[in-house]
Amino acid sequence: MGMLACITFANVVVRYFTDSSFAWTEEFSVFLMILLALVAGSAAVARDRHIRIEYFAEGGSMARRRRLAQFGAAMVALLFFLIAALSVRVVWDDYRFEETSPGIGVPQWWYSIWLPIVSLAIALRAVGLLIRRGRKTNDGGRPR
Repeated sequence: MGMLACITFANVVVRYFTDSSFAWTEEFSVFLMILLALVAGSAAVARDRHIRIEYFAEGGSMARRRRLAQFGAAMVALLFFLIAALSVRVVWDDYRFEETSPGIGVPQWWYSIWLPIVSLAIALRAVGLLIRRGRKTNDGGRPR
C-alpha cells in the first residue's frame, strides 16, 4: 500500500510540474491494486470476514449456522482452487508466447504469475477455515 501511494504521488507531482507522466506508474499501480485486493481477500477469508448475508448466516440453530459456514468456506475454496488452476494456463501462455505488458514492455507473466499464487493461498486459507468450522468446542458445538 505504501509503495502504491508513493508511486501514485510521484506521478501526480511529475504531471503537475511537467505536463507528462511516468509511463510505468499506471501499469504498476494497477498491478499493485489488484495484488493488494487479493492479499486483503486472503486475510478476510482467514479471519472469516468475507461477505455474507447475515440474515441467513446468523439465523437458525447452531448446527445450521455451522453447516452454512462450512458450505461457504468450501465454496470459496473451490472457487479459488479453480481460479488458481485456470490462471496457471494464462501464465504459461504469457510465458510461452512472450507477451509483454502494454505500458513498459516487461514480460506479462511477471504480473500474471501472482494470480495463481495468491488464489492458491486464498483457497488454502478457506480450507483452513472449513476445518476450523468443522471442529466442535465445549460450549455447545459453536464453531471456532
